[in-house]
Amino acid sequence: MEKKDFRAYVGNDEQVYGVRRVILDEGNARGISMYQVTTAGGLELDILPDNALDIGHLRYKGVNISYTTKNGYDSPARFQPIPGEFGRYFPGGMLFTCGLLSAGPENTDDDGTFHPLHGRFHGLGAKGLCGYNDGENIIVGGEIRETQQGSYCFSVKRKYTIPAFGSEVQLEDEITNLTETPAEYMMLYHMNFGWPILSEAAHLEFPEKRKVTPRTPYAEKGLPEQCSFSKPLDGEEEQVFFNEMESEAFVRLVNPEVGITAEVSWSLDTLPILAQWKNMKSGDYVLGLEPSTCYIMGRERERREGRLMKLEPFGSVRHSVKLKFSENAR
Repeated sequence: MEKKDFRAYVGNDEQVYGVRRVILDEGNARGISMYQVTTAGGLELDILPDNALDIGHLRYKGVNISYTTKNGYDSPARFQPIPGEFGRYFPGGMLFTCGLLSAGPENTDDDGTFHPLHGRFHGLGAKGLCGYNDGENIIVGGEIRETQQGSYCFSVKRKYTIPAFGSEVQLEDEITNLTETPAEYMMLYHMNFGWPILSEAAHLEFPEKRKVTPRTPYAEKGLPEQCSFSKPLDGEEEQVFFNEMESEAFVRLVNPEVGITAEVSWSLDTLPILAQWKNMKSGDYVLGLEPSTCYIMGRERERREGRLMKLEPFGSVRHSVKLKFSENAR
């Protein structure tokens, strides 16, 4: 529709799309601020500036897409990156960014530094915030800094571009080492899909040319069913697969029963691995599709196996991840 025609029908953009800032005021999530984004293409999502500008709930055409843990939204004030606490505050959400020093299991580095499960990044607040629509796109962004006095200093400039009349979310991150010494880093875009787009009616579609490495013997046993899903199973063990694409970087979650396809694509040159977390356990039913810089085995092991990336002094790297939603035939 031409803008002049659109204006004949609509006097205020917020009738069909927009962004607004809200603050939650009860429960463990009290005090959390968020940008609530809606598009004319059927997307509704929460972007959380107090949690590294990650994405919380996401719906498409009224259908839930994201996974929410038993914890739900949790205030960053409750974030405790100490041994054994991750399961008490992990909210799930459409995007939970892991890093920047470590991703994967709790581990202790060669210098004795403890790194919590999936790092500290999600617990950091963003500054220099913006949230607006320019008539074509809804823009949300800001800067997240992960630092330690006398040691590392990372800046992540994060920007979302969401077409006002579309059904996709484009995320761009610029990660910079703001010190005079080289800095090792890890980053994992932990994207979490839940019921009803995830069900026994759903399946995954990958590029034809890829290498798959299961993380555990149980995951290896489940390779023939990597792209399909069961009903929730009591006590079921999770499976993780590492996917390396040869040239095309995408994966699709297709569910004909709800009539929706979700596609994740990413910058293969800077995010060479896609981790797939398949958890069919009752009550914790989730699929993670996670573009990553590494095999998420923890900082010390990734360094030992030659997969730990490094930024030169004042050097930068750009990561790009896109979520795209469409309707399919039921």
